[in-house]
Amino acid sequence: QVRVVESGGGLVPAGGSLRLSCSTSGTSLSAHSMGWYRQAPGKQREPVASIRLGNNTLYQGFAEGRFTISRDNARNKAYLQMNRLEPEDTAVYYCYVSLPAETAWGQGTQVTVST
Repeated sequence: QVRVVESGGGLVPAGGSLRLSCSTSGTSLSAHSMGWYRQAPGKQREPVASIRLGNNTLYQGFAEGRFTISRDNARNKAYLQMNRLEPEDTAVYYCYVSLPAETAWGQGTQVTVST
């Protein structure tokens, strides 16, 4: 069974940075595309960034230039470096791994950006 666990969330002032981590087990991360979504209170879950096989990355507009997604296949980990955070970035951030028959999700990590 594939397990996905996020960590690294917390409270940060506007303009600050956080680095989220995504640890996976039960599969080799190198064989799959993966990425991050987020869900703010009262809003739908939305994509943030993804990284595909071959390390091609894709960012949503709000993340472009501020967030960086990366992966360490040897450690079965992925990361989301978030800089110049804004209060609008406050959300639960979810990591996912695209498996052949399903998508494996983590439980999420809370990011709160204060004004």
